[in-house]
Amino acid sequence: MAYNDLREFLNLLEKKGLLHRVSVEVDPVLEIAEITDRMCKSPSGGKALFFEKVKGSEIPVVTNIFGSFERMCLALEVENLDDIGKRIEKLIHQTPPKTLKDKIKTVFELIEIRKYLPKRVNKAACQEVINHNPDLTKLPILKTWPKDGGRFITFPMVFTRDPETGKQNCGMYRMQVYDEKTTGMHWHIHKDAATHFRKYKELGKTMPVAVAIGSDPAVIYSSTAPLPYGIDEMVFAGFLRQSPVEMVKCVTSDIEVPANSEIVLEGYVESDELRDEGPFGDHTGFYSPVDKFPVFHVTCITHRKNPIYPATVVGKPPMEDCYMGKATERIFLPLLRIQFPEIIDMNLPMEGVFHNAAIVSIKKQYPGHGKKIIHGLWGMGQMMFSKLIIVVDEDVNVQDLSTTAWKVLNNVDWQRDVIISQGPVDELDHASSMPRFGGKMGIDATRKTREEGMMRDWPEEITQAEEIKELVTKKWHEYGF
Repeated sequence: MAYNDLREFLNLLEKKGLLHRVSVEVDPVLEIAEITDRMCKSPSGGKALFFEKVKGSEIPVVTNIFGSFERMCLALEVENLDDIGKRIEKLIHQTPPKTLKDKIKTVFELIEIRKYLPKRVNKAACQEVINHNPDLTKLPILKTWPKDGGRFITFPMVFTRDPETGKQNCGMYRMQVYDEKTTGMHWHIHKDAATHFRKYKELGKTMPVAVAIGSDPAVIYSSTAPLPYGIDEMVFAGFLRQSPVEMVKCVTSDIEVPANSEIVLEGYVESDELRDEGPFGDHTGFYSPVDKFPVFHVTCITHRKNPIYPATVVGKPPMEDCYMGKATERIFLPLLRIQFPEIIDMNLPMEGVFHNAAIVSIKKQYPGHGKKIIHGLWGMGQMMFSKLIIVVDEDVNVQDLSTTAWKVLNNVDWQRDVIISQGPVDELDHASSMPRFGGKMGIDATRKTREEGMMRDWPEEITQAEEIKELVTKKWHEYGF
């Protein structure tokens, strides 16, 4: 059964001993972040944290709710994150052969047919209290690192609507608080909300925006999912939770938000207004610099009678967002296989913070197959941000980084097997010479054939004789082990 809201999920975590309550007063400026950072870096991601008394606010704060594989599975109500990918694979097999674009579209149409479309309601918990004179300083918004430009809302679900199609989008973009009624809106140039923003700018119109803070875990996660443009994240959330998401119209606009949200900020973005945003200590482990971003004007705040404020802290991995990224890796692997059925597995290592590295194993079938995969992945959605793609053979377990490194370092001729290219990089990448554009590397670490330039046969890999392995297995206890 789907969680009714955030607090039902928190209750389950507490019952399972996976949530720790902090009863002493804590400061949202740096102190909560330091406590959370230490918990994230404890074995297996530690526990979720519930801060009952937060200095300067009557609202409690929760952090690290997704910060382990166990909690991520509980959030999405599965035994294993691959279980969701298997559900998607079943949908894929129901679709007739089509082009990649049409096949992906059909998969999401099947999701809609299965009655996962959002359900409109007229009364919602998130509108129990309505304040037309909003004051953001009453919220326990965190400052996470010493040189941050201020306090940032780090778990916002930002809802916008395409002015041409009327379809909604939900994305997660950090929001720097400037004062009681304005924040930055840090959507990157490649994001769907930024596309909506450009359309409103071309029309010369003010852009309505709503920000939901806190919902059931499937809804929160879905706002981070790399879905194709035009696919409603709330439909995908319905698929994950196997129950439609209830949505309610905002008080001051036609934007719809999850009815079970804890807090909702309603307002607008002017198409011709930009303001300095940042710096911000990001998941790269460095501060992202000050840059110009749109400004969100808050005109109304609605919330539950006793709301809970969820926040996430990003920084040097491992952090909570790493586990959300691993969920994305497992859930979207079947969609990647639509275009590349030869892919066996993929690992987006936490050390690469989502976009810096991808390791892929394939069933190699012809000369140059590894390089074909490298170039193909750079042309696939958000895989275009990958700065390093490594391709290995199907017998390599890419989830085992030590074995993978051994294979790569022994199988590669660096002159023959390395591709150096250029293309889009993530907005947060600090190593590239220019913003949003930089160098990339592909490494084909598969076994090579003579057609690929080998002047000799690839050597046979060492393996013990089967009869000896069986003998040793039978006598193992005789050896005194």
